[in-house]
Amino acid sequence: MERFLYHYFDESTGPFRNLSELEPTEAEEILKEIRDRKKGFASKRSEDYLTIRRSLEIKARELFILKGGKPVRSYPHYMTLGQCPWLLEWYERGKQVRIPIEQFHPDTISFTYGDLFPTMRYQDGRMYRDQVYTLGEIYRVIEQFGLPQEWNPHGDLGPERYIEAQVWDDKPLIGCEP
Repeated sequence: MERFLYHYFDESTGPFRNLSELEPTEAEEILKEIRDRKKGFASKRSEDYLTIRRSLEIKARELFILKGGKPVRSYPHYMTLGQCPWLLEWYERGKQVRIPIEQFHPDTISFTYGDLFPTMRYQDGRMYRDQVYTLGEIYRVIEQFGLPQEWNPHGDLGPERYIEAQVWDDKPLIGCEP
């Protein structure tokens, strides 16, 4: 079973930068700059992206708390369970950080089977839609469905391309270098 979390980012900004932590106007300005560059996946995000993102993050946090999670942060940092090299293409100068999952307290990481956006918004009746999982739960889901980055590496079989980890604590990320 996969035992590492990966974080993907642009070399120019560095790891674990989070638009949700910023004031809405500052976050919109940064997103506009990204859109204006017209490079990378983030440049294609919709005008209402930040509004949707914040509402989904609040929902994910609430669902995680209902399952016994103890988030420290208001908004998560994003990682993947297992490597997903495709995500390097999201960035002009893509880099990755790999951290053993044992460095994270299970009460501070939640998971979605797929990216948070399609997991919470795509309606096709799959049992993992609209769900947030704990560490123990996500391994059971993987046993049933496999790792999306293995069965859907090109995204032609649905929106699931990886398992996303929402990291709700900064402590395990301090000092992480690519």
